[in-house]
Amino acid sequence: MTFPPVYLNALGMINALGDDTGAVAAALAASRSPGMAAMPMKNGDAFVGRVLAPLDIAPPDALVRFDCRNNRLLLAALELIRPEIEAARERYGSGRIGVVLGTSTSGVSAAEDAFAHRTKTGALPSNFDYRQMEIGTAAPFAAAALDVQGPAFTISTACTSSAKAFAAARRLLQLNLCDALIVGGVDTLCELTVQGFASLDSVSPARTNPMSRNRSGINVGEGAALFLMTRDESAVRLAGVGESSDAYHVSAPDPQGVAGEMALRAALADAGVSAGGIGYVNMHATATRKNDEMEAHLMARVFPDGVPASGTKPFTGHLLGAAGATELGFAWLTLARDDATLPLHRWDGEADAALPALDLVETERRLARAAGLRYVMSNSFAFGGSNASLILAG
Repeated sequence: MTFPPVYLNALGMINALGDDTGAVAAALAASRSPGMAAMPMKNGDAFVGRVLAPLDIAPPDALVRFDCRNNRLLLAALELIRPEIEAARERYGSGRIGVVLGTSTSGVSAAEDAFAHRTKTGALPSNFDYRQMEIGTAAPFAAAALDVQGPAFTISTACTSSAKAFAAARRLLQLNLCDALIVGGVDTLCELTVQGFASLDSVSPARTNPMSRNRSGINVGEGAALFLMTRDESAVRLAGVGESSDAYHVSAPDPQGVAGEMALRAALADAGVSAGGIGYVNMHATATRKNDEMEAHLMARVFPDGVPASGTKPFTGHLLGAAGATELGFAWLTLARDDATLPLHRWDGEADAALPALDLVETERRLARAAGLRYVMSNSFAFGGSNASLILAG
């Protein structure tokens, strides 16, 4: 059975790089990230990626019980593509527009504040509602805020959450269950997440350093990246999707990366392109010892002749449930913008001799869009052995 092609028509993005898609693109091109800074924690500072925008768009009165930082961040990203969403609703009707989002924190930070308030006063704040922190809330909240009535559901598979949202959304379009979807991810900083990764000895006290022999862990970050996905032809097509699960360990990747490699090869087969046809790969590149080891080896196997690649988490922090959509957004920018360059791989330049050498995008050889870039890939790997690979065509 042949399915119609699916396109990513518009992108709204906000993270530590900037407050809108244009600012994010400019900061990424300049390799600067104003929101990366130390955050005070109970057991010492943690280096994190924080959104600096005021997030002053509040939910409508009917949804005020869902007011929390995560949903305000979601609203801020939605506002960036509201004209395209409104045009789609006018064309297709609200019943034909769906929402598929990935998250891993939802409104947990609101719950942390509420419980701290109860510790001090003996009662939860009057404006706290448990539904603020429910993981599944994000997509139905967005659908209600936009007044769209198609399928709306949230995916939470740790760090592949928003990458897998694209696979699910594409199926809804291919099966003609929707004509347009808002798809992506949102995650906000909370102490639970930062302390949780710290308990695994996976948090770096300084800016994360992917693929280096000195790598020491992640920086947790926050952000949102939302696309309008339709069958209407535009500059960037979602060409390939690959998913797999290795179920090797609850928090450690399979050292051989066998199932991760399966996801990349499945995406290549789905896109109908060889590994040699990929012009750039945005790697997961968490800068943890085990993830980078696994990913470097599978990259060397899938791309034996090399491919320009970078890990962009030093500019945003690890956005967890929003990482897949954000990094796909960076890949999208390389195809959608005439002035785009490939994102820099920011690290200390000290290669790990135990890892295969990768063709990392470094300052002295930035590759421009004019070089004929046609296919780009973005990869995500998560706790529990969840793997996802997405390929865009320009």
